[in-house]
Amino acid sequence: MADLVEKDIETPDSWMSAMEEVAEEDGYLERLGSRHWAFFAETGTSLLVTFERAEDLRARAGNMPAAWSLCQRHGWSLLTILAEGETFWRDRAVWGYFDRLVDDAFFDDFDQVLFHGAGAGGYAAAAYVVAAPGARALLVAPRATMDPAMVGWDRRDLAARRLDFTSRYGYAPDMTEGAARVWLVHDPLNRNDAAHAALFRRPWTTVLNAHRTGEATQAALAAMGILDPLLQIAMAGMLDRSGYARLWRARRSYPAYLKQILADAAAAKRPRLEAMICRSVTRRMKAPRFARRLAELTGG
Repeated sequence: MADLVEKDIETPDSWMSAMEEVAEEDGYLERLGSRHWAFFAETGTSLLVTFERAEDLRARAGNMPAAWSLCQRHGWSLLTILAEGETFWRDRAVWGYFDRLVDDAFFDDFDQVLFHGAGAGGYAAAAYVVAAPGARALLVAPRATMDPAMVGWDRRDLAARRLDFTSRYGYAPDMTEGAARVWLVHDPLNRNDAAHAALFRRPWTTVLNAHRTGEATQAALAAMGILDPLLQIAMAGMLDRSGYARLWRARRSYPAYLKQILADAAAAKRPRLEAMICRSVTRRMKAPRFARRLAELTGG
């Protein structure tokens, strides 16, 4: 696998060629051990730090980090740490990279620094924000750790239990202590994510609920069109509960959310609630499924 990756890096038409082209202008693409890479593009005095799986990037048109277009629009610099597979970024090479950034006072060059990640990437964003005291973090359904001694109840990502979560940059909630602000978005109805979120509760952490997004909270926020605004407001340090609530209203037009609340009402055998949901949806948007169900419920 390592030989294949090295060959890909050297091939002009490889999946890394787009990042290499950008890095040649003002930044770098650096390999970190056998399963990680650091992509950095310096385009402004605000820095977004993200954590992403390489396979997701390869599947994306253009083969650039997910946040690249957002950073281009706002003139932000971008540092993305890519991982081959579900590594949880638990690698000595990654630890050493962040140690070097600290030694070089890298983060001091930026007016604002925001760390962001989801799931395993949310764990990494929380764990490594300690390298940039005073930075902010927007975490989406993050894991606190996958150490089975602490979270044996979480049966997801069982292979991650073999990773070292007890040494450098280990327990993510503790690593957020030096952050200026931390926002944690999750689905409180998802028992695993809710339990992890509870481990993050600190005075500097604001927990924001994204009900009925299940295991796909980040994807749901993106599909609703509110992920980028959340990142923009968080970068400015202006995110609060009322601002989030205004953005979260976008769920009222998000088909997956609407289908879920209708299914929940049906499972609870609450036909009046079903009818109320169907009327609300059909008044606001074209929704044949909801119209048919309303007709069934009302005999219309």
